[in-house]
Amino acid sequence: MLSIEDFKKKIDQSSRLIGIDLGKKRIGIAICDENKKIATPYKTINKTNFVDFINELKTIINENKIQGLVIGYPINMDGSFGSSAQSAKDTANQISKNISIPITLWDERLSSIGAYKLSSQLDVKAAKKIKKIDQNSAAFILQGAIDLINN
Repeated sequence: MLSIEDFKKKIDQSSRLIGIDLGKKRIGIAICDENKKIATPYKTINKTNFVDFINELKTIINENKIQGLVIGYPINMDGSFGSSAQSAKDTANQISKNISIPITLWDERLSSIGAYKLSSQLDVKAAKKIKKIDQNSAAFILQGAIDLINN
């Protein structure tokens, strides 16, 4: 697992990245443009088993010429690391054993809340907000990382 600084050094200036929001039942996926300016919600994957998830992730990486993964790291609001953070770190380590592009963890505190509020500002119906919350959270996570990378 790379720090965000090392991650930034490993990716090309012109490269697309994936943001991942690891949920208990669903995994949100977002992708940014090659200039790393805008993170866009891409899809939500229903969690079935790890092998299927890895295969789907590899397909997305190949089809979109992805050069790095940003995985949400659910740190507690007080900065401590709970079971969700450990689970995300363990999953990220498993992903890194199956996918050879650079991977970093990104503090995702408030990502779900931020994604929900953003869709509220866009006047999106509640049912649609909930349906897309995972991929919107992934976009929120990825946007935070690419904003830091670009500054």
